[in-house]
This record gives sequence, C-alpha cells and structure tokens, in this order.
Amino acid sequence: MKSTLEILKERHPEMKMWMEAMHRQPELSMNEEKTSAYIAETLKSFGAFEVSEGIGQYGIVASLKVGNSNKSIGIRADFDALPIQEDNDLPYKSELAGKSHLCGHDGHTTMLLAAAKYLAETQNFDGTVRLIFQPGEETMQGGPAMIADGLFEKFPVDAVYAMHNIPGLPVGKFHFREGPTMSAVDNWEIELTGKGGHGSMPELAVDPLVCGAAVVMALQTIVSRNVSPWKQTVVNVGSFQSGNAGNVVPQNAVLKLSIRNMDNEVRKMVLDKIRSITRAQAESFGCTWEIREGIPGTVLVNTAKETEWAATVAEEVFGSENVIRNTEPMMSSEDFAFMLEQRPGSYCMLGNGEGFMVHHPKYVFNQDILPVGAAYWVSLVENYLKPD
Repeated sequence: MKSTLEILKERHPEMKMWMEAMHRQPELSMNEEKTSAYIAETLKSFGAFEVSEGIGQYGIVASLKVGNSNKSIGIRADFDALPIQEDNDLPYKSELAGKSHLCGHDGHTTMLLAAAKYLAETQNFDGTVRLIFQPGEETMQGGPAMIADGLFEKFPVDAVYAMHNIPGLPVGKFHFREGPTMSAVDNWEIELTGKGGHGSMPELAVDPLVCGAAVVMALQTIVSRNVSPWKQTVVNVGSFQSGNAGNVVPQNAVLKLSIRNMDNEVRKMVLDKIRSITRAQAESFGCTWEIREGIPGTVLVNTAKETEWAATVAEEVFGSENVIRNTEPMMSSEDFAFMLEQRPGSYCMLGNGEGFMVHHPKYVFNQDILPVGAAYWVSLVENYLKPD
C-alpha cells in the first residue's frame, strides 16, 4: 500500500502546474483578486469543501466536516507576492514587471491545495478541517484582517498550524521550536519637514536631510546602548528619501524603518526610544516631524503542546533524521503570530536547500518540497482528527 507521500509525489506535475500559474501572475499584498479567485475555483473543483471567500478582503476558508467529532483543526497558507523584479531565467518566471513570488507563497498555497485535494478524496478523519488561505502576509495586514472579519468565530478551530520554506536549511527537513520563534515587526515611517531653499544659501533654509542623517545615526544607539546583549532587537533604516538635486535644500525627508523584537516588553521600550529620539533631533534642527506607525507587531509564539505534537507527527511520517527540534529563533516576522494569539498552534520551517534567501531577486522555490509539505498537512489533519 502506498504512503501519503508516495501518492502525493505522483501528483507532482499537477502541483507544479498550480504553482507556476500563480508564479507567472503575482499580485501584491491585499490586491490578490485574481489569485484568490484561482485558489477558490481550484478548491471548488475538488467537490467536497465548503469554500468561503472574501474573508478579510481576499481571504478564503475551505471547510470539510467528516463524521461526528466536534474536534477541528486549521491549516494556513499565504499567497501574496512582493514588489521586487525577479531576476531568474525560469520557464514560468513572473510576467509582471516589478512583482514576483520571491518568498515562496505560491509554493505554500500549492502545498495546501494538494493536501485539500487528497483530503477531499480520502476523507480519512473524524471532525472538521479548515484550510485558511491568507492574503497580505508581507505587509502584516492579511492575518489581522481575516481575524477582524470573524475568522475564528465563523470558522472555529481548536488549533492552527502554518509553515514556511527557508533557503539554507537542508531540503525537506522540518524545523520546530517552542515559545518565541519569530520577531514582532513594526514598519514605521518618519517624515521630517524643514524649509526648502537654494543650495547656495543654506542659512535661509531648514535642512531636513541633515536632520534625517542625525536621526539615522542616533537610532543606532537604541540597540547598542539600551538593549541587553541577551535580547534580540533590530532597528533598521532601509530607506532614506530626500531631495532630487545637489543645488537644492529639500523641504522633506522620509525615513522608512523596520523594527524587530523578540520580547514584547523590550519592544515597547525600543518604540518609545524611537519616538523620543525623533522628537529631540527634529526640535534641535528646527524641523517638524510625523511618525506613521503602521500595524502594531507581535512576537510569534508557538505553544508547547501543539509544537511537540506536530514534531512527533513529522517524525513518524518523515523519520527522526528529517526533524529538527529546538531550532534557533529567527528575526524575520510573520503575521501568523496574530492567529497564534487567538488559538494555540505552531509554525514550522521546511528546508528549501541551498540558494538565495527569500526576498532576493534570484530566490527560487524548490519544487521538490511540494509533495513533502502537502504530506505534512495531510498527516497533521489525519492524526489530529483520528477516529476514536
């Protein structure tokens, strides 16, 4: 008798077809209208699922109840793309300039679609499975939007699980960690406004560019002089935009920040420091300031019981040599963290093999892991909802 993984490996061509279709037509966060429709139509073609669309704008929940058990499990995959120009010579490379699936969300969604088709056919479980297809992960909007739209009230689950491919980790190996696993991210913008003027007469102007440079340097002291070396914090200024010509004192400067913390108490202190430093530097240079704080972040915390159980299931299916426990935490971030604040569950990493890191123009999702991820999802569902 063939195993689940063997059966899913035979379906690899179909999985590649789904993934490549999404890869060619990427859509950015909270604008995934066509991608959402493609996912919904594919799910409907399986026949067994009740497919609910428009959850948190473009989110989808596919529900299937089998038997009489009241137990329920949620599995989540993301499907948004990035505003990056792909630099790969793939037969299925992005056809849209400046947009690309360079994080593997098309692969994540494909894994869950393959699991959905298998579960629809076999129905070898007792209870309810909810497959959650989420938009807007890259901007940290989709998870909160689906939750605000009543995700867990309309589609209750006892626990929820998710997964991400990670380049640099061995192909097909699962990595699990209990507790804080990924950082809270806060994406802020600081706008400084001065008084523009002619570059030959700076004394008649108020230069927000110079003020911005001082802010950038002062922000570097937050981690080095306020955070314990035992804590993990990043304050990164990834964009500094001001002026267009060398003979002009600009009117405005805009700094874009990515702030990451693994401790919510430290996070509060870091954010307060950014506010006070911005205010003090702006006042000292005679500029006004505005901070646009965006969606508040939160630390992704895997619950112990659910993580231990998921790792054990993975060991039973793939062998202990392919499961790593107590893996190192990551300073990258995930809006699945918001779902884990609502329900217990776990987020694991699946090795994508050697290659460029996600968000790099040359990143490539390893299609060999598609059946592996799908088999993991099927195994979680069948074990969690095992008939008595």
